[in-house]
Amino acid sequence: METTSDSPGTGRRPGVLRQRDFRLLWLGETTSGLGAGITTVALPLVAVVELRAGPFAVGLLTAAVWLPWLVIGLPAGAWVDRVRRRPLLIACDLVSAALYVSVPVAAWCDVLTLPQLLAVAVMCGVSAVFFKTASHAYMPAVLDERDLLEGNAKLQSSEAGTRMVGSGTAGLIAQAFGSVTGLLIDALTFMVSAVCLRMIRVREPAPPAPDEAATLRRRIGEGLRFVRHDPYLRPMVTYGAVLNMALMGYQAVQIVFLVRTVGVSEATVGVLIMSGSLGGILGALLATAIGRRLGSARGMLVLQAVTSPFALLMPLAAPGAGLLLFAVGWFMVGTGVAVCGVVLGSFRQRYCPPELLGRVVATTMMLNHSTIPLGSLLGGLLGDTLGLRPTMWIMTGLVASCWLILALGPMRRRRDLPHAYEPEPAPDGTGLVVDAAG
Repeated sequence: METTSDSPGTGRRPGVLRQRDFRLLWLGETTSGLGAGITTVALPLVAVVELRAGPFAVGLLTAAVWLPWLVIGLPAGAWVDRVRRRPLLIACDLVSAALYVSVPVAAWCDVLTLPQLLAVAVMCGVSAVFFKTASHAYMPAVLDERDLLEGNAKLQSSEAGTRMVGSGTAGLIAQAFGSVTGLLIDALTFMVSAVCLRMIRVREPAPPAPDEAATLRRRIGEGLRFVRHDPYLRPMVTYGAVLNMALMGYQAVQIVFLVRTVGVSEATVGVLIMSGSLGGILGALLATAIGRRLGSARGMLVLQAVTSPFALLMPLAAPGAGLLLFAVGWFMVGTGVAVCGVVLGSFRQRYCPPELLGRVVATTMMLNHSTIPLGSLLGGLLGDTLGLRPTMWIMTGLVASCWLILALGPMRRRRDLPHAYEPEPAPDGTGLVVDAAG
């Protein structure tokens, strides 16, 4: 019988990359990360270079990608809890591939317009809502609970690495072949992801039989109440919402800021933005070690306190050596965000009751992502009214301080986050427990 690090004996659990099904999932997500990194730079460049869009239009485009989280995030979670996740993931990959192919085709036919670009951004955003919700809920079917932290760290570090390569090469691709070519490459990565998912052998547990009396509204409410009343998830969601608004507020204008205010080339833009992905790689690689040495709760708080203030270096960017300020600031922010993402994602997968996992994932991600379009629109609006550098100062100042939301929650008193949800005893002291939904 094989021994593990969690059982008697001297053996160790095999690394997650030695498990075939996780390796396929990892390969698909990693390849998709390459395309996502290219698109992060290519989509705004298409608007700026091909369509001569201004700061507000670029902010609107960024907001369009994330707007579906605000509109359909909660219903998506309730639906994901009632279906098998892998077929849904494959369908989302194929739909996204077709949508991104339509942009270069329209550009080559000289019929590309900003409304089409916005429509593609919205529809790909809808696909991403279902894919990300289902992907988080699918992980416990592929990996043992004891491997979730390592698995999430592997996924995030490799995805960050390919995003770094993608964002770094997107400017070079745009300069050499045109910005729309990057979206064609992204479409190809979605196809690779779909093939990898199709090859996974693990038999996903059948979803529970639907309760005919449970309406969609009731099922959504169960997820909302669980998150709202939980002392750990509530501050995590608040922190994520504020941080995402601030991050997207300056990311909505950062490309325009670098090109028009600082005066760098398209290729240099990609290299500078790549620094954030490089920080993401480091953060994902450090997450497991930090959690073991300092504790998952304490280690995450310490790292957030150390890395977040570096965001204030980014508005100081200037031609020449001054570009290092932007790169260092983005690198440190990326490191902190990656550690937080790995720790909180693994915590949520272990902590939540399985029958609520899809809805809790959708609820937390919807609330976190709902502020992204607001931040993008706010960044674009402030960029048009106050100027690009003042907007960078406002948004990076918020990034530098929002970690205090986590510090005010119960995790400041713990070394590690809890491993499982523990319902509180009923107020009458009978020993009965309150329903997980509230």
